[in-house]
Amino acid sequence: MIVLYGIKTCDTCKKARAWLEQNHIEHRFHDFRVDGLSEAQLQQFIDKLGWEKLLNKSSTSWRQLSPEQQADLTEAKAKNLMLATPTLIKRPVLDTGNGLLLGFKTDVYAANLK
Repeated sequence: MIVLYGIKTCDTCKKARAWLEQNHIEHRFHDFRVDGLSEAQLQQFIDKLGWEKLLNKSSTSWRQLSPEQQADLTEAKAKNLMLATPTLIKRPVLDTGNGLLLGFKTDVYAANLK
């Protein structure tokens, strides 16, 4: 089963969901705010995508962090920040069953899902 991870109010997640529906690709939507995010799930994302790519430093949530929270990032520190504030995770994360895709680009989705 294809799973799209994100937040329902995120515009990029909305575009990804609409694309999946328009292309009749069965999937489940997992909202970080509603459904939560386990440490094991986040670790899988980090293992496959890298914490540097997963941590969205251009997000409003990132800008709201203190300079101390933003400084001296390590994988462990970034992971704890993302667990505490899932809106720090770049979205959407699409689990195709064969791998993970980060963000939404129609050509990348088409190449991996058709």
